[in-house]
Amino acid sequence: MKLTGNWNYPTSVRFGAGRIAELADAVKSAGITRPLFVTDPTLAKLPIVARALEVLEAGGVPAKVFTDVKPNPVASNVEAGVAALKAGNHDGVIAFGGGSALDAGKVIAFMAGQTRPMWDFEDIGDWWTRADPKGILPIVAVPTTAGTGSEVGRAGVITDETTHTKKVIFHPLMMPKVTICDPELTVGMPKSITVGTGMDALAHCLEAYCGPFYHPMADGIAIEGIRLVKENLVRAATNGQDLEARAHMMSAAAMGATAFQKALGAIHSLSHPVGSLYDTHHGMTNAVFMPYVLSFNRPAIEEKIVRLAA
Repeated sequence: MKLTGNWNYPTSVRFGAGRIAELADAVKSAGITRPLFVTDPTLAKLPIVARALEVLEAGGVPAKVFTDVKPNPVASNVEAGVAALKAGNHDGVIAFGGGSALDAGKVIAFMAGQTRPMWDFEDIGDWWTRADPKGILPIVAVPTTAGTGSEVGRAGVITDETTHTKKVIFHPLMMPKVTICDPELTVGMPKSITVGTGMDALAHCLEAYCGPFYHPMADGIAIEGIRLVKENLVRAATNGQDLEARAHMMSAAAMGATAFQKALGAIHSLSHPVGSLYDTHHGMTNAVFMPYVLSFNRPAIEEKIVRLAA
């Protein structure tokens, strides 16, 4: 089976090996002519970034690279990004990388035209309505890991260094206009990152499925995401060149982020503060908490887990 397709859930996703070649076209389709290319400093040194920039240049889309992004992005990263965006007169953002770069890039685009402090838009009640929608720039997302699923999400997680807490900044218009999911971009991931990000995808699917709300569409997506992780994470970690396994894991990551519109749970409730305090890898921290949370929640979720096991 050829693993390629065009999806809308509701993000427009261009999925398949080699589709990074469409980056310039995707940027243009999002109405962006002068993008700020947001990535992390480690990724910026790798050939996949050079390749992406070559595609943009060949397509007549000049881009400037911004790399001041920590593994757990902080407010100062966003502030520096907004300053770079304004200084370069950019009209949109390409968020390129793992969850850190994706979240940072999305929040930079969101904050581009806002006048209130970023924390005024934390995902609490209707705080998102405080934002000026005209000040939110378009985003094109390009994930290079298979975990967070931020490429199909409407939020970004930023650490507040003053309180050592992770906060979710949310607005519907933070949804990327176009996402390119090219599994070839993930083949260079080290085994430890492959495992950590993969466990993040599993945690998203599992907590969405176990959440106590009625959302059968999310449940269906989460169940298939769990299956894809079960069958492909070990393959991808064992052989990083296994493009089929990489593709399925990339799908599972996007599915987890789509499904958790229904719910997350105690795995993330515990993982976020630990990550804020000790700067741990989010997916691996989820993995550590997962068995303990499942055991604690057994009375409430056992029936669902038995059905899942069938």
